[in-house]
Amino acid sequence: MCGIVALFSNKEPIAPESLRRATRSLIHRGPDEQHDWIAPHGRVGLGHTRLSIIDLITGSQPIASEDGQLQIVVNGEFYDFERIRQDLATRGHEFRTHTDSEIALHLYEEMGASCLEHLRGEFAFVIWDEKNETLFAARDRFGIKPLFYAQVKDTLYLASEVNALLAAGIKPNWDHDSVFQNLFLSMDQGRTLFNEVRQVPAGHYLIARAGSIRVTSYWDANYPHARELSVHQSETNCVEQLRFLLDEAVRLRMRADVPVGCYVSGGVDSSSVLGLASKHSKGRLTAFTVAFDDAEFNECEKARRSAARVGADFLPLPVTEADFADVFTEAVIQGENVHYNAHGAARFRLSQAVQDAGYKVVLAGEGADELFAGYEFARATLLRSAAKGGLSKWPRMLLRLMRPKNPIIARTSTWLEGISRLVAFSPGFIDYISEKLNLLQSMIASDFAQEFQKRDPYREFLKQFKLRANLLGRAPHQQLIYLWMKSIFVNYVLAGERLDMAHAVEVRLPFLDHKLFEFARSIPATMLARNGTQKYVLREAVRPFVTDEVYRGVKQPFFAPPMLMGNPMYELLQDLLRSENFKSVPFFDQPSVIRFLDELPAMDDRTRKSMDPVLFMMASVGVLHQHHRM
Repeated sequence: MCGIVALFSNKEPIAPESLRRATRSLIHRGPDEQHDWIAPHGRVGLGHTRLSIIDLITGSQPIASEDGQLQIVVNGEFYDFERIRQDLATRGHEFRTHTDSEIALHLYEEMGASCLEHLRGEFAFVIWDEKNETLFAARDRFGIKPLFYAQVKDTLYLASEVNALLAAGIKPNWDHDSVFQNLFLSMDQGRTLFNEVRQVPAGHYLIARAGSIRVTSYWDANYPHARELSVHQSETNCVEQLRFLLDEAVRLRMRADVPVGCYVSGGVDSSSVLGLASKHSKGRLTAFTVAFDDAEFNECEKARRSAARVGADFLPLPVTEADFADVFTEAVIQGENVHYNAHGAARFRLSQAVQDAGYKVVLAGEGADELFAGYEFARATLLRSAAKGGLSKWPRMLLRLMRPKNPIIARTSTWLEGISRLVAFSPGFIDYISEKLNLLQSMIASDFAQEFQKRDPYREFLKQFKLRANLLGRAPHQQLIYLWMKSIFVNYVLAGERLDMAHAVEVRLPFLDHKLFEFARSIPATMLARNGTQKYVLREAVRPFVTDEVYRGVKQPFFAPPMLMGNPMYELLQDLLRSENFKSVPFFDQPSVIRFLDELPAMDDRTRKSMDPVLFMMASVGVLHQHHRM
């Protein structure tokens, strides 16, 4: 993993100092080397900060093609690159380095944008094509690696982080439309919180030429129609194929010229990655985990037993509310995003501990819930997909639409209310969300509310998709997971990458291997949920590699413990929301927020703890507002 920057001017030469400032701002992502390059005509510049993982000696970037007509900077990893490199060499390509990054340069040289079909991994990269005066940039299929851009007058800026674009000279201002979407958890995959700053969506590439920018999709989830699911595939074959593909995904991600560790909790996702990684490790693995001081959220002992099963060294990181408070502001600034819980601060601290232990690479279990519909909020939808027999598709859909409306959520959004009936969110989840949205609306500033009074955030969220092509006719659980992957997952869950890279830690995600996904998307719901057990087929596939405790265990999401009154994190949020700075945040009415804060002590513990997402969200907006002086 690294940091990348690119500047492309249609007319005048770029400002070298802008390129250097942006590159220097990413040193935390690549502390081992920093380089930049400017084309002889001065209109294009590339910057790179390197975290040396593969080819520790000759892997400096930017990398040039044999004739010097192409230059590339890469953030991320391309897996199975040795095979591709060998194929390219037999076709006459000459390599300057031994790094995986260089294969993208030569594939592009032969195939243009079609090179992306042959790349496997998590990546974002930029190529300058001098012959065609074209800048080509791409982001991996799931959006694991970030790629932001902004067009200001005649100059296009691209970088791994928004902070790098700001360092290059982009003025930080709020994007009110995007904030409106974020407040209602209906995020746009192409926007950011910052005005004029966009992101290349997952599975897309960008082509820029003089006077034009075009962003194009090259891959999507493409769930099969419900009638096309592999309902006749035997369970044995499904389990064996899944085990083979997951094992391959883990094996490929163990390739590194530095030690590789694992994040592990008490769940089946991370434990299965650890178990499979132990098969392919050349030495003794190290397993890292967060040890919360709240027994209800602490999975440390389960993780310890999983590590012991495979003979891995076990390094728990004890964290307290004081630790969260110490790093919360820094985590928000580095994450460049809204936080809804203290687990962002926990992840920030964990990556810091991994760096202190001397590691640059860890494997983790994120993505399994997307492949196997493992989230609790998807349970009702998954069970509906798994139900056999009954009415045909159109009568079932008509019955769902005829159900009584949820009046609470209908007040927030008629579109969300309609979606909730179609895809069958669990009632508890919908009640929780609607309660928080209505609470939030009571604290929104009147000017901001007036700006969006006739706009439904969920209608606008759905406008970014080709619903007929991507959702119609799919199983209900796949419709739900598709919308999740295109919103909160890529914009919030995977955005934790910046918290890892704040300490130069590359997190590799075997479950987000596109070949594994393309198999898993055809697994019928009857194999995903059986006898009330979610992720049934995954549990069977990894049973030989995990403890029986993990195999039979229930899912526990990675959440930091809720705040307790009077603890350091509670006091920090109170201070942030009552501050003079927060008064100038244009989205909230501070007197209403303070009345809400004053009511917290009278709430029962359960109700007060459930308010954490609203408190964290507003406080993190305040942190960004103050830091960037917006």
